[in-house]
Amino acid sequence: MKDFDREYMLDQLEKLLAIDSTSGQFREMQDYIQAEMERLGFEPKTLRKGGIWCDLGGEGNSLCLLSHLDDIGLMVRHIYPDGTLKVVPIGGLRACAAEHENVRVYSRGGVYSGTVQRINSCVHVTPADVYNAAADYDKNICIVLDADVHSAEDTRALGIRTGDIIALDPHFTMAGDFIKSRFIDDKACSAVLLTLMKHISENHITPARNITAYFTFYEEILHGGSWIPPQTEDLIALDIAPVGPEQTSDEHKATIFAKDSRFPYHVELTNELVDAAERAGVDYEIDVFTPGYGTDCDPALQAGYDVRHAAVGHGCLASHGYERTHIDSLRELYKLLAAYALGE
Repeated sequence: MKDFDREYMLDQLEKLLAIDSTSGQFREMQDYIQAEMERLGFEPKTLRKGGIWCDLGGEGNSLCLLSHLDDIGLMVRHIYPDGTLKVVPIGGLRACAAEHENVRVYSRGGVYSGTVQRINSCVHVTPADVYNAAADYDKNICIVLDADVHSAEDTRALGIRTGDIIALDPHFTMAGDFIKSRFIDDKACSAVLLTLMKHISENHITPARNITAYFTFYEEILHGGSWIPPQTEDLIALDIAPVGPEQTSDEHKATIFAKDSRFPYHVELTNELVDAAERAGVDYEIDVFTPGYGTDCDPALQAGYDVRHAAVGHGCLASHGYERTHIDSLRELYKLLAAYALGE
């Protein structure tokens, strides 16, 4: 196997994290991925609803490698009389994980910055029981705009309306070989998939079987994989492997998923991935994820596609919050994909 292109992967990850792509907000990200695919020499196709895929070559027994590029975020629910914004989550963003974050409000009149704050935000002028209550979008959380607004009318004059999408700052940084950011789920897997595509292109590899690469934009709201490339026979989702007290996943290893909160993964395809990992010397674990976890394989099965399905990923700490992974895990995930898809 060719060496893992660490620099390209990190460069792509940083670029992907810099593009706001809250579920439903796909256009800028899709345009970027399309341009990168074309630069690598592929011919991408787009979905009407948002989504992009391309054929990586090979014939027969088509394998689709699928990763998502949408983020969890917020939406304007209501404008309070003082001009601050009531919000609802898009995807599984808990209020406690959003509190104090800088945001961008994408209105029809422009993009405005702001901060997720308590309605009573100052500890010095707020009773302790009120300030210490759990963060709750309906009760005590709002967006304070970085604009001179004092009323709902002032805010509406900026063009901000109910239904506007709100993106959170990712805060990408590296501490040695640890990667810290929001939205590592699933932009790290997407960067790894792009790195595999670069390897195929630069080395003029014709896979032994047909392979497609597919990036979805609705995984966080549960319908990203409801359409898959029509020739697909095997579907492998690339997604984060959450690290926790009862999990085997590790920030330094790849993970092969046995089950998520909805379904077990296809036993035969999962075993093929295990065999490929063993042959290639991949540092990996097998894990089960419950509750509340799923991948883009799940809507594909629910849509009735007759495919074998599996999922692989990299160990990641603090899912749906300020996440952390390690370059080792991304390298091992790349090795696993190259071993299974390309026989390297």
